[in-house]
Amino acid sequence: MTIDTATNQSLLQSQSKRESNARSYPRRIPIAIDKARGIHVTDMDGRSYIDCLAGAGTLALGHNHPVVIEAMKKVLDDESPLHTLDITTEVKEKFVSELFSNVPEPLASRAKIQFCGPTGGDAIEAALKLVKTATGRRGIITFHGGYHGSTHGTMSISGTIGPKEKVNSLMPDTYFMPYPYEYRCPFGLGGKQSHQVSSQYLENMLDDPESGILPPAAVILEVVQGEGGSVPADLEWLKEIRRITKERGIPLIIDEIQTGIGRTGEFFAFEHASIVPDVIVSSKAIGGSLPLSVVIYDKEFDQWGPGAHIGTFRGNQMAMAAGTATMKYIKEHRLTEHAAEMGTRLMDALSHVKSSIPEIGDVRGRGLMIGVEMVKPELKQANNGSHPANPELASTIQAECLKRGLIVEVGGRYGAVIRILPPLIITKEEVDIVAGILEDSIQQAVKMEEGS
Repeated sequence: MTIDTATNQSLLQSQSKRESNARSYPRRIPIAIDKARGIHVTDMDGRSYIDCLAGAGTLALGHNHPVVIEAMKKVLDDESPLHTLDITTEVKEKFVSELFSNVPEPLASRAKIQFCGPTGGDAIEAALKLVKTATGRRGIITFHGGYHGSTHGTMSISGTIGPKEKVNSLMPDTYFMPYPYEYRCPFGLGGKQSHQVSSQYLENMLDDPESGILPPAAVILEVVQGEGGSVPADLEWLKEIRRITKERGIPLIIDEIQTGIGRTGEFFAFEHASIVPDVIVSSKAIGGSLPLSVVIYDKEFDQWGPGAHIGTFRGNQMAMAAGTATMKYIKEHRLTEHAAEMGTRLMDALSHVKSSIPEIGDVRGRGLMIGVEMVKPELKQANNGSHPANPELASTIQAECLKRGLIVEVGGRYGAVIRILPPLIITKEEVDIVAGILEDSIQQAVKMEEGS
């Protein structure tokens, strides 16, 4: 096969023959990408799509943004090193300075940073080792619906059951608490009561001498659960979790791998609640589209020794240059505010669609991290008031969107949530196009289901 003869079909066939059975996205988005710019990608057959997956939130400025390309070229033109392990460079120091300038002052003034292997999962692993070393404790409290990676340790603290079924001896001393998922409230309450009971339950468990759980090394959470279905935490709940952990000397780790760098309408999602965690984990967009991950933490926890967490590719200089350029552009062009505005515009449009389509159980999100949960309204509601999930309909909607030139993801409980993660540069006009395609695709999918 040569590039002159390559097509979607030929490349997909080659991929299927040679690539691992663990591949996932091509099964749901069966295209081969040829070119990409901004929020658009073009496949090998010349068809263009609006990309509302954006590297699972990695591409804050979209594909091949000029400031990112310029930053990469400068590294090459200056003959700067591309790889330095953890030996420092001017590029690295500029990256750290720019990143710390976006961290809330109470933490920034005391911050340390650990560069990790290029995945978010490795940074979560580092964060777990950090707090266990600093506290001398071993337990980790995490939440139902959370997703923190697919390594052995991060899989252990993630809610998704499927990948765990055939992997033995996961990390011990991991405890799952209920997350305030309003639509599918684990307590059958919903609304304000959901988050109040969730925080009270955690506080009681930590104080109960018969709970069976020793004081933990950390509590870890996502402010908006990504793979869990774009589920935003109530801000009052976040404030309570911070109070509870702070009063008991328990480190709070916030996983900002997907929510960070402007995605939710603030640079970090926890800023919506005006809290300051002890540890922030960041990846995806932090590298300006290239692999990079870091842990930012209070110097109080910097008690591990040299080599306690290492990784050959933690010195990705081009990613640091691209990340610096991305963060500066987001700040200079007020893209956090833009993300909040565009997210509201899209959710308002989708909420209007929901009013006439009962198969849409919920529309939710924060900023440009949005979920549309598909349900079976004809079936009996659960005790929490929600209808059963409809993953088949969600998959059909995803396929219908692709036919119409829109790439979206599915996720959440049972794979029944349409997830929308466009680049932060999306315009009002493009938001309206996306909303229109989603509406048409949902209506068509519902008709197909009714006719089957």
